Amino acid sequence: MGRQVTGAIPDTSVFDLRLARRGQRLNRMCAALCAPHERDAFKRDEEAFMARFGLTEIEKNLIRKRDFQGLIDAGTNIYSLLKIGSATGNGLYKMGAQMRGETYEQFLSTRKISGAV
Repeated sequence: MGRQVTGAIPDTSVFDLRLARRGQRLNRMCAALCAPHERDAFKRDEEAFMARFGLTEIEKNLIRKRDFQGLIDAGTNIYSLLKIGSATGNGLYKMGAQMRGETYEQFLSTRKISGAV
């Protein structure tokens, strides 16, 4: 499931129809996290919640590990990924730091804002 390389931006994933199909289960699960009662269900029992959406073991492991780049590579739409981040206490900047292989503090030092989540 490695990263795709486009002609314009190396080491980026392009969310195309192929990735959308690959990530259909993950994106469906993420869409459910829009509802407060679903977020509560996810927080109560992640395993049962993931089982409801028929995720593969690989997909479940990506969520368990909070592997945000892996989830993107598996076809999770970036907007859907934000739902997992929100439900797990990982804001956009924390996810960005992990995807770049940096600490949160290192990542923030490259932004024009401090104290962001």
